[in-house]
Amino acid sequence: MAKWMVYHKKEDFMGIARACGISPVLARVIRNRDVIGMEATRRYLDGTMDMLHDPYLLPDMDRAVSLLEEKIRKGLTVRVIGDYDVDGICASYILVTALRACGAAADARLPDRISDGYGINERLVREAGDSGIDTILTCDNGIAAAGPLGTAKETGMTVIVTDHHEVPFRLEENGDKTWILPPADAVVDPKIPSSVTGRPDYPFRDICGAAIAWKLAQALTARMDTPGRQELLRELLGFCALATVCDVMPLQDENRIMVRYGLQAAAATSNPGLRALIAVTGLTGSVLTPYHAGFILGPCMNATGRLDTAERALALFFEKDENRALYAAQELKNLNDSRKDMTKQGIEEACRIAPAQGYPENKVLVIYMPDCHESLAGIIAGRVRERYARPSIVLTKTEEGQIKGSGRSIEAYDMFEELNKCKDLFVRFGGHKMAAGLTLQEGKVEEFRRRINKLCSLREEDLCEVIHIDMELPLRFVDMPLTESFDRLGPFGTGNPHPLFVTRDVYLHGYRILGQNRNVVKLTGTVDGIRAPEMICFGDGDEFEERILREKGRMVLHDLRAGRGSLCADIVYEPSINSFRGERNVQIRIKDMRFH
Repeated sequence: MAKWMVYHKKEDFMGIARACGISPVLARVIRNRDVIGMEATRRYLDGTMDMLHDPYLLPDMDRAVSLLEEKIRKGLTVRVIGDYDVDGICASYILVTALRACGAAADARLPDRISDGYGINERLVREAGDSGIDTILTCDNGIAAAGPLGTAKETGMTVIVTDHHEVPFRLEENGDKTWILPPADAVVDPKIPSSVTGRPDYPFRDICGAAIAWKLAQALTARMDTPGRQELLRELLGFCALATVCDVMPLQDENRIMVRYGLQAAAATSNPGLRALIAVTGLTGSVLTPYHAGFILGPCMNATGRLDTAERALALFFEKDENRALYAAQELKNLNDSRKDMTKQGIEEACRIAPAQGYPENKVLVIYMPDCHESLAGIIAGRVRERYARPSIVLTKTEEGQIKGSGRSIEAYDMFEELNKCKDLFVRFGGHKMAAGLTLQEGKVEEFRRRINKLCSLREEDLCEVIHIDMELPLRFVDMPLTESFDRLGPFGTGNPHPLFVTRDVYLHGYRILGQNRNVVKLTGTVDGIRAPEMICFGDGDEFEERILREKGRMVLHDLRAGRGSLCADIVYEPSINSFRGERNVQIRIKDMRFH
């Protein structure tokens, strides 16, 4: 059973509400997002592009811009090397487009997920050297690539790293960390600590690789006085927004601003490739939301890196012909449809074998699926984590005989820090608190499973799903004006979830299970004798019935089926508006419930 945690943060909610023209309920929800004070609340509600942080606050940004300006003026070649996910694809597109707008001779290469692995590698470095490339510019990778970048420097190339991942470190005997930067002429990464840079930390460290690429484009185009600069940056902001959402960055601080305005830019894009992708996914004319970015558009881009080559997605965005763009976009969608089927089978298999591979005795699940397509390991690990509420790592066997894996974590477990304690077992690894990738030598799986769990300090209470609730709000206060006002809190996503409330003593009288897959439960009920708004649950309808049968018995289930039940429950809910045939009504989306 999930743990319900109701926020009780303090603030002058009435004063904030009056000053900002919002309800005290909204003021309380905003404070629960760790937005403190009048000015911060105004920035949260009405943040504009001129409130973004100065790109030159990023470490080495001035050095990177100066180097690129010099290369452009000398007519030297720049090769962008990105990664195979949405962030790497979008960051690469942003940088190449901005460089070319500044007059640079620039192109891009992305690694192959299967043969190359993550980020820059020796093959890509050799290829750049053989092609006469003067400067390598990485994006969404490079901070942990000391080997390949050392090779690039030895061959005489200039190297500029832009990345957002954690900086590798060596843990000394006294517990101190010695940070290890790659050999490069400039390293732009907001995660580099001030003890290394000798300057204050970047004000908001949780930006993605494409956001750093966009900020580099912002600074470089200003330095080069690029014609049409503002229009260019507005167009590129759409790609920055897609990457921010798909890389699961918190929608806080400047991310929130970039996503708000960037999704508007993406919806109105002049890019034939992105416009085609929006069309084939049925989103033309839609107001794009983080849901569309993260669950419809992004997976189509990711599918190329998983099942084919990510350079197909990058080529789509450079395509100028409308018809060719539509054809290429449809191919991306078809790939994603295939990926969905494979993922479903992989998740079922992972959950089937989990009890034999450490669940529930292990607090960190290490599931070895040798025949799973390695590109799906991260998605499957995420679903396993959701199901079992514990850090999960899925390992697969490569054609070369190595073991590759991806992990997804929970809030109480820093996966990158914990993997660092076992780094002697890895060929390589990298990542951050919530996700990581690793490569093991064959035969090390059991030792890794044993070590990572022996080192784990998670408590049982850390493994329980926690639902964070904004406040107790009786249903009688949830009307249309209040529900509509929640739109001001968007865009919603990681770090800025939809408002959640709890109400007590709702009497459920009946329900219907709807949907082809029986995944929608529609309930009727009353509160204090007054009919409640329409209530709906999304999930497994059969599981809903089994729970009532298990907890309350057959007679209660029978009466509810007949519409004459009287089951008292507390519910956690999200207010929403349901539009149907021109009518708009308040709808209560139930996220969890407890029966009395």
